[in-house]
Amino acid sequence: MSVGVPSRGWAGPRPGTFTPRRRSFLSQAFDKGGVARTWDWPLIFVTCALTAAGIVLVWAATAPSLRAVGLDPHAYLKKAAVWGFLGLILMFITASIDYRRIRRLAPALYGLSLLLLVAVLAVGQSVNGAKAWIAVPGGFQIEPSEFAKLGLILIGAWLLSRRKLPTGYPTIRDVSYAALAAAPLIALVEKEPALGVTLVLVFTLAGMIVVSGIRIYWVLGGVSAVAIGIFMVGKEHLLKGYQLTRLTAFLHPGQDLAGAGYNGLQAKIAVGSGGLLGKGLFHGGFTGGSFVPSVQTDFIFTVAGEELGFVGCAVIVALLAFIVLRAIRAAQRADDMFGMLVASGVAIWFAFQSFVNIGMTIGIMPITGLPLPFVSYGGSAIFADMIAIGLVQSVRRHHTPFGYPTAPHPG
Repeated sequence: MSVGVPSRGWAGPRPGTFTPRRRSFLSQAFDKGGVARTWDWPLIFVTCALTAAGIVLVWAATAPSLRAVGLDPHAYLKKAAVWGFLGLILMFITASIDYRRIRRLAPALYGLSLLLLVAVLAVGQSVNGAKAWIAVPGGFQIEPSEFAKLGLILIGAWLLSRRKLPTGYPTIRDVSYAALAAAPLIALVEKEPALGVTLVLVFTLAGMIVVSGIRIYWVLGGVSAVAIGIFMVGKEHLLKGYQLTRLTAFLHPGQDLAGAGYNGLQAKIAVGSGGLLGKGLFHGGFTGGSFVPSVQTDFIFTVAGEELGFVGCAVIVALLAFIVLRAIRAAQRADDMFGMLVASGVAIWFAFQSFVNIGMTIGIMPITGLPLPFVSYGGSAIFADMIAIGLVQSVRRHHTPFGYPTAPHPG
């Protein structure tokens, strides 16, 4: 080939020209408009951090007692870690589904939650007087009442967003349908009995009705009806014996410190003994010495108080508050009423349950069997919590900035 005669084919860019470098898939995903930008990553990171903190606290709460009786001190740690990992998978799967497709499945998912609650009353195992668990192969248990919270949120959002007045508010008929649909869930959970979960269901539904935009006089009427109902329950002595004992212990904590008031007293002592910075992980004398009952589930916050101190407790409360606020933010950005109500329902659920759990630990709420979201030990609880975060992510991910979807969505 002679000098100066160009060869066949492409021999590279001309001198002085600029060739853009091929960008990685990750950088493209995080570009403006990329798929990764649709995810609420701060919410994901905080959820993972809170779950990891819960796993460590469960480990610290159970290792000393297991070691003392010659069992594997890491048994609860291993199970909690597996459940947390599986929960994250469920979160990402749920978040990947357009919530408007989930809307179409709301009645079926509601029916499934009802069937599980009926099944637990028929074939469930009774633990501490409550028939709330279904045994499955492999030594695992399912707690249907945890998934009933999801069923209530979905069916409530579906019914409240079906038909609207010209003003955009749901009709009183829609509210009545939502209350009627929730009634079997609430009745079946109360039958177990699980008073704490019953309260979560009632307050979550009430909060969703309020944020749906129903007229204020209907809200006041509902509050009055609930107040009358509570009065009648007390007057007719409809509370079960253990529920009445817990309420009495809350109202008069010093009367039976060796009996009904023991749990609350030990919990407050454990939290207060931690001081500002705590005694350090695995150094909790009250929580590690089995002085506090159900320390890995209902009273997990006492472990944080004793071993991590006020600072550790404040961090956990801040992380929970962040999750609630991000759910509220997703509700504000939702494209439709259904998405707004789903995200709002999750926020109300987490806020109320966290307040009750922490409140009973420090003595400002009666003792109920409610776990602390993402922190307490329990497979069903963490699965339900993670699916709820997935629903919030789905509402956020499928938000269209100007309210005009690029393609029609089913449902």
